[in-house]
Amino acid sequence: MAKKKVLVTVVAVGLALGLAACGGKTDDTKTANAGASAFNAANGSVVNPSDVKGGTLKLANSSDADSWDPARAYYAWVWDMNRLYSRTLMTYDAKAGKDGLGLVPDLAAKAPEISADGKTYTFTLKDGVKFEDGTAITSKDIKYGIERTFAQDVLSGGPTYLIDFLDQGQGYKGPYKDTDPNKLGLKSVQTPDDKTIVFTLKEAFGDFQYLLAMAAAAPVPQKADTGDKYGSKPVSSGPYKFESYEPGKSVKFVRNTAWDPATDTVRKALPDAIDLTLGLDPAEIDNRLLSGAIDIDTGQTGVQAAAQAKIMLDKDLKANADAPNTGFIRYIALSNNVAPFDNEHCRKAVQYATDKVALQTDRGGADAGGDIATNMLPPNIAGHVDSYDPYNTKSGKPQIEKAKEELALCGKPNGFDTIIAVRNKGKEPKTAESLQAALKAVGINATIEKHEAAVYYKSVVGSPDNVHKKGYGIIFSGWGADWNTGYGYLRALVDGRAILANGNNNFAEINSPEINSLIDQVTAEPDATKQAALWTKINEKVMENAGLIPFVYDKALNYRGKRLTNVYVHEAFGMVDFGSLGIAQ
Repeated sequence: MAKKKVLVTVVAVGLALGLAACGGKTDDTKTANAGASAFNAANGSVVNPSDVKGGTLKLANSSDADSWDPARAYYAWVWDMNRLYSRTLMTYDAKAGKDGLGLVPDLAAKAPEISADGKTYTFTLKDGVKFEDGTAITSKDIKYGIERTFAQDVLSGGPTYLIDFLDQGQGYKGPYKDTDPNKLGLKSVQTPDDKTIVFTLKEAFGDFQYLLAMAAAAPVPQKADTGDKYGSKPVSSGPYKFESYEPGKSVKFVRNTAWDPATDTVRKALPDAIDLTLGLDPAEIDNRLLSGAIDIDTGQTGVQAAAQAKIMLDKDLKANADAPNTGFIRYIALSNNVAPFDNEHCRKAVQYATDKVALQTDRGGADAGGDIATNMLPPNIAGHVDSYDPYNTKSGKPQIEKAKEELALCGKPNGFDTIIAVRNKGKEPKTAESLQAALKAVGINATIEKHEAAVYYKSVVGSPDNVHKKGYGIIFSGWGADWNTGYGYLRALVDGRAILANGNNNFAEINSPEINSLIDQVTAEPDATKQAALWTKINEKVMENAGLIPFVYDKALNYRGKRLTNVYVHEAFGMVDFGSLGIAQ
């Protein structure tokens, strides 16, 4: 399960606060001159550009990292923070707008050499790259860092894609159980010398470089590896290192003097130090943000209701706020294997009956909750077509007569009974209630069952057997990409071969031979343009199934401190690029 999907939890604000609650985007965007501060100015451009170094960047978060160990981190904001202290062979460029979605060499001297069959990737490392103690980073350190992800009995929690594509039936269990004397026994990764690393895949995978841009592919010096305790003080390969860490309370980063900016074209490393305060109440974070005591909330999930009202109604505060698309979609899944949703017309009845305006309002309106979603590829994924709206839902209003027509076609002209499953968290119960009311208008009687967030995705809706047993026809969820391609976003939700007995993410249980075949085609396709075209087609087939109902492309209203420089929303993360921030001197 992509744990990042649990993070976007902006608090809803009622119409009385003056926030828009209908479809479409606000017009109040990027009204200032380039580089100047204005509402949404950091979406697609850099606010207060600067190369001036110095000062202490002050950050806060209501919770701690899931792990500071690059192999175990999965929270979106922690991946963003990882760029401060972890370098990888490839990484996302430090640029605003769509340019930030492209990968550039980081520890690698250049893009890899790829074999004609697309199965072998050969990288050469840059000269002069070092760990914080001054020792050179070698290809073996990168291989060892990747091998650590295989030790799921010790280092669980992080992404496991590298295991999927590199194990090849070897059954490798990670370096702690490695019988190789050098603990470098993973056969699919070879290091012929200290500057060269070669990856051999079982089959071609056009997105492979994105896996190497994840923090889990960062180098780790074997002599410093402390296993499951490594997250208490990871060894830095980036511009900052850990000076201190009090779990749940604070982290202090200081400059890594062994980092050479001549080897790094991505990171500006402007502040002298970075202080991160952990465990603050979200409302207290908002108060400190608005007072200038902290510069940014690293959670980037949006300010709370009281702060939303202050920001949106005060032009000076609003000029320092952004509501970017986070890359998440909030959606409803209709289980193809729970009656009567085993009939496509019953699924289409819910598509037409859904009141997306009401759901958008529950999420916070157009400014802070998101734009009305019409299909299952978000705007930051290549292949998204903004005009594609197969059920004519751009207005967000329910289509009662169309819904009744579909009910007649599915043999339920008077409606039917079903159960809605939802997390008992934040505004999600309210969205379920709004759907319940909309469905009632066409004769569909939905009972709501609320579940604790800790078990919801694991054993409640993540278990198809439990879904069938309990009769959960309607499931609320949200999803964000692990990397910004159709595979990184949509595959886990719609590939029938990815349906798992536990921890399942294909909640609609879509298992279409045509969709599965198209996914196989796009997996092997190295050309990005052709990939995008295939994902457009896959998205169309998914929407034709009618098992997934997107209702908003998520937004989060975040505030940026007035003394920040070089601020922009990085589209790969759907949040501010922490590694580019500076402090006005």
